[in-house]
Amino acid sequence: MEPPENDVVAFESAEKIILRWDSTASEDAREKMIFAGDRHEIDRYLQAVDEIQRSMEFATLSDDQNKANSAIQIAMARLEDELRNILIAHTTPMEAESLTDTSNEDYHDNNSEVDSPLTKELEHQESNSSGSYRSTNSIREIDLMPSDAIYDLRCIAERMISAGYLRECIQVYGSVRKSAVDSSFRKLGIEKLSIGDIQRLEWETLETKIRRWIRAAKVCVRILFASEKKLCEQIFEGLGTATDDACFTETIKGPAIQLFNFAEAISISRRSPEKLFKILDLHDALSDLLLDIEIVFDSKSSESIRVQAVEILSRLAEAARGILSEFENAVLREPSKVPVPGGTIHPLTRYVMNYISLISDYKQTMLELIVSKPSTGSRYSSDPNTPDMDFGELESQTPLALHLIWITVILQFNLEGKSKFYKDTSLAHLFVMNNVHYIVEKIKGSPELREMIGDDYLKKLTGKFRQAAINYQRSTWVRVLYCLRDEGLHVKGSFSSGVSKSALRERFKTFNAMFEEVHRTQSTWLIPDTQLREELRISISEKLIPAYRSFLGRFRTHIESGRHPENYIKYSGEDIETAVLDFFEGYQVSQHIRRRSQ
Repeated sequence: MEPPENDVVAFESAEKIILRWDSTASEDAREKMIFAGDRHEIDRYLQAVDEIQRSMEFATLSDDQNKANSAIQIAMARLEDELRNILIAHTTPMEAESLTDTSNEDYHDNNSEVDSPLTKELEHQESNSSGSYRSTNSIREIDLMPSDAIYDLRCIAERMISAGYLRECIQVYGSVRKSAVDSSFRKLGIEKLSIGDIQRLEWETLETKIRRWIRAAKVCVRILFASEKKLCEQIFEGLGTATDDACFTETIKGPAIQLFNFAEAISISRRSPEKLFKILDLHDALSDLLLDIEIVFDSKSSESIRVQAVEILSRLAEAARGILSEFENAVLREPSKVPVPGGTIHPLTRYVMNYISLISDYKQTMLELIVSKPSTGSRYSSDPNTPDMDFGELESQTPLALHLIWITVILQFNLEGKSKFYKDTSLAHLFVMNNVHYIVEKIKGSPELREMIGDDYLKKLTGKFRQAAINYQRSTWVRVLYCLRDEGLHVKGSFSSGVSKSALRERFKTFNAMFEEVHRTQSTWLIPDTQLREELRISISEKLIPAYRSFLGRFRTHIESGRHPENYIKYSGEDIETAVLDFFEGYQVSQHIRRRSQ
């Protein structure tokens, strides 16, 4: 049965239009694009395609089917070219200048005059204006193409899919839009690096890249990927089963894997203490993005991206826990044996306290990640190289707080060991005092750290550095003050007038020599904290000055009545008081104590 004459005429008319735009047969067709012309010609061509497709359904004769198949193949090749051309013509790379720190990002373009959709979107976010953007959580979707272009693309896609050219449609769309995404990646400073490449980079280089990645990842998920998804929905929604999702996956899957591979490489890299805070930054950023990732990649075909993000987050958390444990072990085992000059703050003490102060800045994240107590107690009970720690009295503390307390315990344990490298016992006590005082002050100086560690433990630490100060004074000044006793100066036990002048002269000489030695030595010792230095000087003066003045008052006449009294009574009480002010300044003073005129 032959088709009605009207159908034959309609088919031939449609075929003529299709063939006229066959770029393989016409120079004119190769040079021009249908969708770059007037609307009337566009509509004529689309109607011709519709007619060819309709005729295919009713063609019964072999010749008719062949002619229809040939025409539809020519039409699909043409529509594929038109699809590619429209996509390319309306693809504007997202500008990144508003996303970068202009002071240090090398990809900032100061000369850019393009007012891109991304720039406008950033202005929108900063001004919090309602605008014309659809908002889902933190997601901001930008219109990547004008509505007339979207309409044309949808018209083409509808006919290609209807004719069975879904795969070709997806491939063309994905290829062009992926190039656009790659261009935006370059603007955002996201490099094409394998996991191996990333792990071979120096940590200092990686720190910069992590900062850049965090900012770029937020833009990629919340703006770039979300906007690409919206564009797919605008063009393909309703055209076949999950066609919009297939096009989105084709476009985004490669770039998304490239983006998240960076975080994955960091999460599985070699652990070391200096990496903790950047890993926490990555963890916080990814955690903050997780809900948005689940919204943007909500389909079955993009499930692997959601899974990858969750797994990376888990590995980052595990890395943070592992680094904290390794940091504790490094503090305990830090091997330096050279005493710091003057008994001042050991570099280890500064490093450790600055480190745990930074940990307190990440309190909320660390409270979530650190869920078990430190590995101490019975496991180490027989190990003389590890301190004992009973957490029984700290039951109310969080696991994180217990770890911070444990770090201060092992730090003190290590410092006690280092104090033994000082030959002078007094200096060893001063070293302990300085360092434990520094620990106390750092805790006091950080409200977050103080809250976690607690005032009860802080009181114990305060008591420890005060005890070290007492130990120092005993070690240094007991023997000096011993020179100022009365015992051994009286002849035959008489307390009235029988004073041995030779014993007295020897006593003054001994005191002078000992005090001068202490003055010479301890002026080079250093107490860096001004208040602590002054408190210890006052404490020394309160014991030494009254004892010296009293001794001088009782025995001055016995010396002055003899020959060369200046050789024995060399210093007044004021001279001693002034000399004490030289102590703990950290530099060599004059060998001779400044004396006032007698």
